Parts: sequence; structure tokens; C-alpha cells
Amino acid sequence: MKTDEPPAIRVEGLKKTFGDGESAVTAIDDISFEIERGTVVGILGPNGAGKTTTIKSMLGLILPDAGDVEITGRDVHEQPNYAYENVGAILEGARNIYWKLTVQENLSFFAGIGGDNPSDLRDRHETLLKQFDLDDYADTPVNDLSRGMKQKVSLASTLARDVDVVFMDEPTLGLDIETSLELRTELNRLANEDVTIVLCSHDMDVIETVCDSVLILNDGSIIEYDEVDALLDLFHTRQYEITLERPVANRVRQRLEQTVAADITETDNRLTATFTVVEGNEIYDAVNILQDDQQDIREITSVEPDLEDVFLRLTETDPRPTDDSRAVQEVSNIGD
Repeated sequence: MKTDEPPAIRVEGLKKTFGDGESAVTAIDDISFEIERGTVVGILGPNGAGKTTTIKSMLGLILPDAGDVEITGRDVHEQPNYAYENVGAILEGARNIYWKLTVQENLSFFAGIGGDNPSDLRDRHETLLKQFDLDDYADTPVNDLSRGMKQKVSLASTLARDVDVVFMDEPTLGLDIETSLELRTELNRLANEDVTIVLCSHDMDVIETVCDSVLILNDGSIIEYDEVDALLDLFHTRQYEITLERPVANRVRQRLEQTVAADITETDNRLTATFTVVEGNEIYDAVNILQDDQQDIREITSVEPDLEDVFLRLTETDPRPTDDSRAVQEVSNIGD
């Protein structure tokens, strides 16, 4: 719902170049966007796309060459103390916590530097310790914990006080599956409490299931910024799979390859022809070929894109191999 309040984050004309002369590299090139309050936005991009530079510029860790950044209506360069008053962050590859302090001491410390009295947040901290299975390690120095446990402490410390905006760069790094799922639940809970979350991750499942919108960067520019569902609709069902019972004559395989450019894969009992609809009539051409040869069709399915498919196509990255884990929508099921 739109309100008169400023967006949680506003970026206008942001630009950053590293180096000089011919060796200069433009990390981000005049990008502008807004993030509404209470939404979860994922930032995606291939290596070198400008993701980290964008996040660090929003956090004031990098001074841009041009452009403005506002958090909850406050300019981060003119009013940094006010702008970051209710902001939490966890960065990839950084020591987000103090290893010589215990787990509990880290939570208290990060609550305190935000201006809160740690004793007032005791219940919150106990809940966080339980949520991340850290309650048995509350008095353990972080240095004695495993990498995955350290990551849990970083996450808990980021959430140790009430915040309006949270930046998370690769928050699931080092987490087991169960804890990663718990993190998704926690992110959804925060979003329901009107907390704005900016999430950068290579875990496409996390991005797709948690984020409301996705901003995709490539070569320092924004190539797409839209709701997740809208991005998935961009490439809605353009690929089909026809599964056949073996044996399949070589002439049928050759006609499918020549007519609809089908990619043929085989198992002991079945053959699968995968092809992309370009002209619009490929599905009918393929079925006609099979009917002409009285070939037994096991099923026809449409392959639904996931967020990784969308990302790879938009950034023109080499497509990933066919994967049985992709979601498929059954179109017909013949012979069952």
C-alpha cells in the first residue's frame, strides 16, 4: 500500500568508478531505484555486476563518484548517524561479529551500539538464541565455534535490536538446510512487521521464496527490476518435454531433431525430446511426427521457468544443464 512516507531506500544516479584512465572500471553506472517499506528485495547479478559496490554504497562504506542515497528519507552522506540509526547489516567475507566475545555478549554489544539497552531486549535475545540453536552456546566465545555457527551468531546479532532496514549479503553461507529454512521464516516474519530487507544471495531458492521483488544488475547497470512473479512470467512456458516409450525408431529421432531442434535424452525404458517453442507451432509439428509413426507418447509436459532460468537468460549467461529438479506442469498424460 502506498503512503505519504518516503520509501525505505531511494537511490538516484549512483555511479562509482575504480581506477583511472584506460584501466578505469565502472562498477555501477548511473543506477536509480526505490525500495518500498516492508518489502524484501533481492539483488542479483553475475560476478562483477556491481552488487557489492551497490550495497556498500547504500551503507556508506564506499563513497560514490555521483548520486544520492536516502534511507527512510535521510541522506546517508549528509545525515549518516540518523540514516543508519535503525539499519542492520551482515556482509559476506567480513567479520560481522567479535570473535573474542561470547555469543550473548555479541548480541548485547550490537544492541547497545544501536542505542538500545540490552537488558530491555533480553526476551528478544533469548528468542533469537533458540531460533538459531545457539542457546547452548550463549556463554561460548565465538572463536570456538564452527563457521556455520559463526554465521548464525552474525545473523542473530544483526537482529539483536529493532531495525527498520536490514541488509544481508549471502546470509545463508555456511548454514545447514534446517537453519537456512529457519532463516527464511525469520525473514518473512520481519517483512510482516514492516521491516525492509535487502538480500543478496546466490541461493536462488531463498531469493525466489522470500523476496517480493528482484533487482538484476549486469555490467554496473540495472537490466530488470520487478516483482518475482512478473519476472517469471517473462519466460512463461516456452519449453516442452515429450516422453516416449522405447523403442523409438532412428527416423523419428532424426525428424524431431531436424523439425523442432529437439534435444534427445534416453534412459533404459524411455526417450525424452526437449524443445523450445519459437514459431508457435512446434508442439503440433512434434506430435504429428509421432502420430505419423504411431509412436507411443507417455506424456507431454511444459517446463516452467524458475528464477535461475530468468536470471541466466536476462544476463545472457550460459544456460545450466537440464535438471530434473525443475518444476514441470503436466499438459497431458497419455497411457497411465
